[in-house]
Amino acid sequence: MQRLNLTHLHSFAMVIRHGSFSAAAERLNLTQPAVSLHIRQLEERLNLRLIERVAKRIKPTSAGSTLLTHIGRIDAVVEDALLDLSSHAQGVAGQVAIGTGATACIHLLPPILQQLRRQFPALDVRVSTGNTDGILRAVEENRLDLALVTLPASGRSLSITPLLDDEFVAIFSAEHHAVPDVITPQALIELPLVVFEAGSSTRLLIDEWYLHAGLRIKPVMELGSIEAIKEMVGAGLGYSIVPRMSVAGEHHRRGLRVMPLQPPLRRTLGIVLRQDKPLGKALRQVLEALQTLKG
Repeated sequence: MQRLNLTHLHSFAMVIRHGSFSAAAERLNLTQPAVSLHIRQLEERLNLRLIERVAKRIKPTSAGSTLLTHIGRIDAVVEDALLDLSSHAQGVAGQVAIGTGATACIHLLPPILQQLRRQFPALDVRVSTGNTDGILRAVEENRLDLALVTLPASGRSLSITPLLDDEFVAIFSAEHHAVPDVITPQALIELPLVVFEAGSSTRLLIDEWYLHAGLRIKPVMELGSIEAIKEMVGAGLGYSIVPRMSVAGEHHRRGLRVMPLQPPLRRTLGIVLRQDKPLGKALRQVLEALQTLKG
């Protein structure tokens, strides 16, 4: 009996994931006819139709949906086998992909990655940033090995471990003369606010801080970059509420005044992995390095 071709299975999964043969071909660095041939050969091997078009959209058939569930398990078994083989090699090598938010990427990860590079030159750690939902989806789909995100986070196939707490602070230009003595939502609501863009997990926490006081914010600026926010505040264009880690040790250089919030606002950062993620040497070393952020 002819065995299933793993390449054909991967092509099928990519076509369903991206909704078209051309998009799958682009991701796989193949031609569209090559991907079409993979699917045709797979259907002929199984003697089943796996893909159908509904309202000009590609969808898996019932048989195709069943196959997709098996492909996930097949990929996990193959990865387990490769990791077992890698354990016979000396040293720590390979690639680990991390997803996180921009603040953690800038203010937490650089010293961790620097130390890993010094200890394990053959270890390739790649970092991408994005919103929490997108990062979690990438972990679920095994496009990222782990994530460092603001909690709460959820996913049926995910293992989520709290790592560290970080409080929020209000920042003002050092030349701002009307800074309230106590930084409450009521004291801030009439001042111009420069804040993270809507939809981010950090923005949701800030919105909730005001909503608990019965207030709804009307920002003068909504930005996606913590560095841009600090520059705008330093230029005297408004105040902001940011994680303390983003201004630790640098507020004097930026010309910023940092004040605690009342009531306090905190967030928890956590590590997210697939529950069935095999912990090879490379991934284990990255996780151990991240654990040094505790406390």
